[in-house]
Amino acid sequence: MSKAANYSKILLVEGNNDKHVVLALCEKYQVAMNFCIEDCGGIGNLTNQEYISARFKQSGINTIGIIIDADTNLQTRWEKLNNALIANGFNVPKIFPKDGLIIENTDKKIGAWLMPDNNNIGMLEDFISFLIPKEDKLLPIVDKTLTEIENQKLNKYSNRHRSKAKIHTWLAWQEDPGTPMGLSITKKYLSTDEELCKKFVHWITELFKEK
Repeated sequence: MSKAANYSKILLVEGNNDKHVVLALCEKYQVAMNFCIEDCGGIGNLTNQEYISARFKQSGINTIGIIIDADTNLQTRWEKLNNALIANGFNVPKIFPKDGLIIENTDKKIGAWLMPDNNNIGMLEDFISFLIPKEDKLLPIVDKTLTEIENQKLNKYSNRHRSKAKIHTWLAWQEDPGTPMGLSITKKYLSTDEELCKKFVHWITELFKEK
């Protein structure tokens, strides 16, 4: 991916997994890559008004997308991001849009997506779990296995990270064990025909489309 300096549009994500999932989906749906993806190394910068403001001050940047995890409280996460957007001159809704946020002011455009689906708590791994084919026979065994070790208090992961344990266990049982999430889309272990996937790609396309 070329440097952000070569683009007028930029997508800010929490980490490398997010970046490669987006790249795989854009390739699958042939989304024009007229934007740069920046791994911001965690949630901290993505809800920081100074960080967002600094990105807009980069020469030529007029559109910013932000992808963050809703985590354990969607409304709290939205309020933090909300405050950063207001500080940068945007009028934002009180309730986060279920199809993803896209808003504009006189010269800037910004969008946001709260993983997994703008409506529920969770994270990138929950989004990926929704892409597991409905007829898959391994997923129920994964769920059963995790429940068994949790009942025996053998799990080392916390409850909030159960979705991470779930998707990475499922990926460990595929033809190429341990394939990263983005590459699992490319290898078609995951379905990109799910409505959530199509909604996400539509949000990306609308946010970064040329006027």
